[in-house]
Amino acid sequence: MKIALAQLNYSIGNFAENTLKIKQTIRRALELRAGLVVFAELALSGYPPLDLLNYEGFMEAVERHMLSIAAECKGITAIVGAPSRNEAHHGKRLFNSAWILSEGRVLQTVHKSLLPDYDVFDEPRYFEPASQCSTIEINGQRMAITICEDIWDTGRLPLYSNTPIDCLMQQSPELIINIAASPFHDLQPFKRAEVLYNQAIKLKLPIIYVNQTGANADLIFDGNSMAVDSGGHPRVQLAGFAEDLKVIEIDESWYGRPESIPPQPPDNETITWLIHDALVCGISDYFKKSGFSKAILGLSGGLDSAVVMALAATSLGSENVHAVLLPSPYSTGHSIDDAVQLAQTLGSAYDIIPISESFNSIRNSMDGILQGTVFDVTEENIQARLRGLILMAMSNKFGYILLNTSNKSESAVGYGTLYGDMCGGISVIGDVYKTRVYELARYINRDKEIIPLNTIIKPPSAELRPDQKDSDSLPDYSLLDEVLYQYIELSRDENAIISQGFEPAMVKRILRMVNANEWKRYQAPPVLRVSSKAFGQGRKMPLVAKY
Repeated sequence: MKIALAQLNYSIGNFAENTLKIKQTIRRALELRAGLVVFAELALSGYPPLDLLNYEGFMEAVERHMLSIAAECKGITAIVGAPSRNEAHHGKRLFNSAWILSEGRVLQTVHKSLLPDYDVFDEPRYFEPASQCSTIEINGQRMAITICEDIWDTGRLPLYSNTPIDCLMQQSPELIINIAASPFHDLQPFKRAEVLYNQAIKLKLPIIYVNQTGANADLIFDGNSMAVDSGGHPRVQLAGFAEDLKVIEIDESWYGRPESIPPQPPDNETITWLIHDALVCGISDYFKKSGFSKAILGLSGGLDSAVVMALAATSLGSENVHAVLLPSPYSTGHSIDDAVQLAQTLGSAYDIIPISESFNSIRNSMDGILQGTVFDVTEENIQARLRGLILMAMSNKFGYILLNTSNKSESAVGYGTLYGDMCGGISVIGDVYKTRVYELARYINRDKEIIPLNTIIKPPSAELRPDQKDSDSLPDYSLLDEVLYQYIELSRDENAIISQGFEPAMVKRILRMVNANEWKRYQAPPVLRVSSKAFGQGRKMPLVAKY
């Protein structure tokens, strides 16, 4: 039997568009003589639908469109991920299900057992876990249909003492199919391949894995759907960050293979280009699915805004990215020159709007209040908020989405101004540490100089006071980022970090800054997630706590 792996980009709640894509793909699979076509987890509804699942009309739309898709399945079977109702009188009202469609009707629904409740996931809030498992026969072949985490070799079924995959193996399947909605982070493609490799070898069966692609707000899906044979050899892999369709035919050559070489962790250069492509995808879909096409950003001549502008130009087209240079009384001439050079290199429109006059006007209007005080963070923040005000005014007037340009290092320690440089509709590099931003800049310049070299090599500065440098307020970024990674991604506390040889006073200071600025991040724009622990829904901390 020929099986089609259908990797598509779905929009949450856009049933008409998702249904049309699924139907068109079913027709294409038929043309390629496939007997089965496999779509991703929660494909019809889009992932994650969150509290939309609480509305009765949402589930009615799922069922109505699923029947429409089933009517398309003549001469072919389809597996489509979507929520389904729990008809029992106990538990949550919905299941996360794989719908099996054939000959114009719904043959069966298979429910997900292991519901993730970590990081960005909160499926137990909405779904009831399956309490039993069963294989299904499709075109004479017995298959174990699993949904995302159910393929893992961890977790236990309710009322059972084994894992979902162990339970299914007791029914002697010939093939395992896993449908998933697996968001991207920098190591996720490797970890996913590692799971499939280990399970194929352990179970001595081929595994078909179908993920989705595209982005829904902060979550980015890299695709990279694949099929591995019983020896863990990758036999086919679909594109990264793009829609794709491939047809495979599983025959005797897929069984009894010797073990392949285990997948290897990506090197640093590979991680950088994966993050680059993920951010380009995230920007593109955020605009497309929000109904916008044009972006605006403050272009300072510094590294962060330069990288964001280059990413946006790649994603949206340089003609759809508008840069605004907002020099303060303390901006250097070379920063303006660097910003102009980048905009001209990309072919993007730009404006120069000095804020010195506005800044002086505000200071003069507050002269009676501020008299006798020294220049400090107050005056620095007034400048940053003036920039935010101007950028948001242009966003309102001309229909732009403002791109936030803060990096993860700055966001972590609160090195940013709320309602100023923290403004934006989406935070592009808010999950990228400063040291990685440098690597992104070098990757962007891999073929020719796009970001001016001076932007990359000069000491970073907010330029809000004379001769200001980031190093005046923060530890060196190479040290800062190491400590932040330990604390945020690895969830190691102060003592555990210090025990690794970091200077105690520095660690205490960094962690104090992180914890003291939770309130700022709570009000920041959504962040495109490219790490295993991004600020936002993936890291939930109390605003007021003492630990």
